Amino acid sequence: MTTLVIAEHDNASLKPATLNTVTAAAQCGGDVHVLVAGHNAAPAAAAAARIAGVAKVLHVEADTLAHAIAENVTAQVVALAASYSHILFAATASGKNIAPRVAAKLDVAQVSDITKVISPDTFERPIFAGNAIATVQATDAVKVITVRATGFDAASQSEQASAAIESIAAVATSGATTYVGSEIAKNDRPELTAAKIIVSGGRALGSQEKFNEIMTPLADKLGAAIGASRAAVDAGYAPNDWQVGQTGKIVAPQLYIAAGISGAIQHLAGMKDSKVIVAINKDPEAPIFSVADYGLEADLFVAVPELTAAL
Repeated sequence: MTTLVIAEHDNASLKPATLNTVTAAAQCGGDVHVLVAGHNAAPAAAAAARIAGVAKVLHVEADTLAHAIAENVTAQVVALAASYSHILFAATASGKNIAPRVAAKLDVAQVSDITKVISPDTFERPIFAGNAIATVQATDAVKVITVRATGFDAASQSEQASAAIESIAAVATSGATTYVGSEIAKNDRPELTAAKIIVSGGRALGSQEKFNEIMTPLADKLGAAIGASRAAVDAGYAPNDWQVGQTGKIVAPQLYIAAGISGAIQHLAGMKDSKVIVAINKDPEAPIFSVADYGLEADLFVAVPELTAAL
């Protein structure tokens, strides 16, 4: 029984979610192999070889894999699938794009967004926005799984490679899909899903100007990423890539500060695994207080600037 983890990377380095996915793979039993498919991706393959618990890294080089086009990566994974009992992806935008294609090509059921491995064929996953946990048993010969990164600790990396790197040939692609271009949002702050501290604002901030005026200084003081509720994003106070929640990004930082967020079920599903949650809201009945470790019933326009000044 061998598990294959599909690494997420930018050809130069691994994305953090890959480390959490390796931890989940190790719990499935057997050896863990990592597939690094890209173009000029030797640095990413070398990084994968330093992950604790990885037995082998499969390195595939091709122009068609440079931008992780879902159809091309799917063809590569399907070609390798017969050698593996489990194929694991991180439950990120990329993983959710590729994994269903692989499952369909293999004619197996996908197990999505797992947060716990009970046994090699049995897993836990959240349903109903995290209000219930389903235990799912997969009976397919090859199990295609996406892993919620916040449910597993990141695997450690050493200075020296502990796994062998095997170069394998790229499979032919249909050529029906081609890369045209990307619009990359640049941000000097930590990536939201990897940040250790997140400060999030809600609709109560009232405007984009107030959102920036109140939340940005606090984030600057803490070296934090900035998040937002869906209501704040829909109102135009914050960009889409800041949205935390079931329809946004799932986060689990060391510290999560929620200001002016009532705590709709969809938002709680995206951040309730944070290690310490601080809620600031003037509504004592706000649902956010039910998951908060520390709650401050106060006007955020007074409390947040005072907190910022005190840091």
